[in-house]
Amino acid sequence: MTIELPPENPSLNSAADSTPPQQQPSSRWQRARTAMRRAAALPGTGLDFLYRTGQAYRHFTLPVLNGAIGDQLAERQDRRAIQLSFRQHGVDVAVADLRLSGESQKTVVFLHGLMGDEMIWQSGMPDTPRYGPLLQREAGVRSLYVRYNSGLHISKNGQLLNTLLSELFETHAEAIGELVLVGHSMGGLVIRSAGYYGARKGQGKAPWVTSLKSVFLLGVPNDGSFLEQNSHLTSVLLRKINVAPTRFLSKAMDQRSNGIKDLRYAWLIDEDWQNPRANDIFAPRTVVPPLPGVHYHVLVGSLLKTLGSALDHYFGDGLVGGGSAIGRTFGDPALPAGSMVTTTVFSQQSHIGLLSNPEVYQYLREQV
Repeated sequence: MTIELPPENPSLNSAADSTPPQQQPSSRWQRARTAMRRAAALPGTGLDFLYRTGQAYRHFTLPVLNGAIGDQLAERQDRRAIQLSFRQHGVDVAVADLRLSGESQKTVVFLHGLMGDEMIWQSGMPDTPRYGPLLQREAGVRSLYVRYNSGLHISKNGQLLNTLLSELFETHAEAIGELVLVGHSMGGLVIRSAGYYGARKGQGKAPWVTSLKSVFLLGVPNDGSFLEQNSHLTSVLLRKINVAPTRFLSKAMDQRSNGIKDLRYAWLIDEDWQNPRANDIFAPRTVVPPLPGVHYHVLVGSLLKTLGSALDHYFGDGLVGGGSAIGRTFGDPALPAGSMVTTTVFSQQSHIGLLSNPEVYQYLREQV
């Protein structure tokens, strides 16, 4: 069947397409006036956006400062130096004031990474999961958060965390059931350091080590950070050139905090950074094995779809190489008896993205 359309009416088309001459200038003027109004509003809109963003993330200012020069702040007893402590509602809380319920409950303690704070586990965009509150609500665990000065030596923070967890068990022994530790980036190294000092030979196991069930290491540079390794190498080369500009640059670079410097080879104990050869290109490093009887979950991010390549091994999630995150210690097929290690790689996942990924959360939810 053929459908014929009626012939077009030229007079109607010309009437529809034509615009009265007197309306054209007015329309152009309206468009120009609208454009000028929008242009005039742009600076105000931009400033408002910057202000709102600054207000939302103002809690990061102090942790960033501490990550950069926190060791120097602590040395001169500056009030801005962060003290390792449990945190609730944005303030430090003494162990005795945690007000834990009397009944025994599995307790998950979260530790942030370099230049971070406890808020990374609790708040963010509405469409991204935040592990602390979600686990507390959906898994029925108790979530506690620790903030620390990430500019201090990792081993120093490890010793402080060991003391804090020991105090937690001494004060709230009946309220703490199984203990789970979750650390992102440097936070995972602080956890491993605390485990070393908590189970140190000749001093007896700290009470929290006995109750520790599992440790989750999210994007942790277990074999060091390629970024800090490159920074150290650059500083050494500039110093070797030994002319005024390079000496100045080298000295400026060396002002970065001890915490950052420890990331070069993931030094977990005092003896490593105190070693006379600590500034060598290939500095010595003490191997800290997993605690026996504790299940370690090594969660690794990769920016690539395809895993296992040399590029992935070096760059990994963009800040921590895949090889370092897996770690020679955890990847050693001849681990000590009683060691339990599960390694999981999340492809197309950045270092920061590991903190708000639905797949990572689901893994935590199932394994905690």
